[in-house]
Amino acid sequence: MEKRRLGRTDIEVSVICLGTMTFGEQNTEAEGHAQLDYALDHGVTFIDTAEMYPVPPSGKTYGATEEIVGNWIAARKNRDKFVLATKVVGASRKGFEHIRGGQAKLDRKNIHQAIDDSLRRLKTDYVDLYQLHWADRQTNTAGQFGYVHKESPGATPIEETLEALAEIVKAGKVRAVGLSNETPWGVHAFLRAAEQLNLPRVVSIQNAYSLLFRPFEIGLSEMAIHENVGLLAFSPLAMGALSGKYLGGAIPQGSRMDRYFSRYGRYIAPKPMAVTEKLVALAKENGLSPTHMALAYVNSRPFVTANIIGSTSVEQLAENIGSADVALSDTVLKGIEAILNEEPMPVL
Repeated sequence: MEKRRLGRTDIEVSVICLGTMTFGEQNTEAEGHAQLDYALDHGVTFIDTAEMYPVPPSGKTYGATEEIVGNWIAARKNRDKFVLATKVVGASRKGFEHIRGGQAKLDRKNIHQAIDDSLRRLKTDYVDLYQLHWADRQTNTAGQFGYVHKESPGATPIEETLEALAEIVKAGKVRAVGLSNETPWGVHAFLRAAEQLNLPRVVSIQNAYSLLFRPFEIGLSEMAIHENVGLLAFSPLAMGALSGKYLGGAIPQGSRMDRYFSRYGRYIAPKPMAVTEKLVALAKENGLSPTHMALAYVNSRPFVTANIIGSTSVEQLAENIGSADVALSDTVLKGIEAILNEEPMPVL
């Protein structure tokens, strides 16, 4: 398994990262542990989770994913074998009233409480990468167009957030810090504050990126390369759509689209499905699994540090991990670009 450096740190992560947001919702604890065992046995040394997981978030399951991962760590006694990442929730929004009494923010009080609670659930005394799940301020996310500036008077100043992160780094609870669901301005603001105040420099940004969802390429890709703030790409299969399993109107029982269509249905709307159909045909014409082609494309991007895959079975996980050994030919890459040039933004 290829290893890549996390920002300017000495931490190396596997190009494939195991995402865990299904643990505690779509997957039982035993199933989650089976995935973790398989991933570690097959070269995946990077595990990503979050305090708000599983998804969809709710007060009933809040923290369950970290607890499942923590029970695995305690049972296997293998904490030194992998890089562990988790996240702290940003400003409270609708649906997150269960997190710290609906007062979640990226201020000193919340960050200290959140990391201590995560470490307790994870049954470890440190995490390698601690990420800010969202910004405190109001901004466009998830590919939104039509930016309308809104002042956020209650937002935590970035300097205070970085000072709090510096405190938990100094305490040995965190090795490096990163962002998630951020914008180019946000990355720039964090880097500028870190440089001016000698505070921790963000090393990564975790945003959605796939063949169907490419806003990252517009501005953040250049930032990622020049500043060594590499992308940790989530939803690289567009919630499973790029596997081709939803073509022809199919909705497999128990799939994410079956269970959470209102949340993820944009990936199987007519426009993205038309693009997916062409991509699946290209993969098959070249003797590739559509899943392998979609993931290998993400793996090959120069601004990507790691590709976060999520599965609901070991069988899916095995295929996803196999993409690390796939190198796309010039013919396939040109075919992909031709398809995407016809419809560069199929999902918004």
